[in-house]
Amino acid sequence: MKTLTLLRHAKSGWDDPVTRDFDRPLNAKGKRAAQAVGRNMRSLDLAFDHVVASPAVRVGETLDAVVAGYGRTLAPVWERRIYLASAATLLDVIHELPAGAERVLLVGHNPGLEDLVLMLVPEASEGLRALVEEKYPTATLAEMTFDIDDWSAARAGGAMLSRFVRPRDLDPSLGPDDG
Repeated sequence: MKTLTLLRHAKSGWDDPVTRDFDRPLNAKGKRAAQAVGRNMRSLDLAFDHVVASPAVRVGETLDAVVAGYGRTLAPVWERRIYLASAATLLDVIHELPAGAERVLLVGHNPGLEDLVLMLVPEASEGLRALVEEKYPTATLAEMTFDIDDWSAARAGGAMLSRFVRPRDLDPSLGPDDG
């Protein structure tokens, strides 16, 4: 049995005068949301034996804020292919995960993460999939389990979505902005 937890980076600052999308930092709401997600991860006693993440600035800042709430160190392997990756590319990354890794955290971007969940989790699945179809917000965790022994066996329709936690589920003030 393998467990894959996906974390979309927290809300970033579009008003920041950076020249490249890759360098865009989190905004204040994003930092609060990532800390709340980290606290929730701690309360659920989630643990990971492998972390792989996009090297984008907003992902690194998301992980820093998550760690502040989580209270445990996360030592990601920075994987450039995750930056703005398609679901197919993300599945390639998953297929290459270390065989000994049982519980993996992958931190990246949309639409790839949302598309990956929709690819891996069968349509006839429980109600959580419908929430993903609706929207995969920033700083949201999606946990999937696979009845496989090696990551190379992960395939479309082969996962069960066991958890989908949005920041607004933890604190309503972290929900969508009005307006």
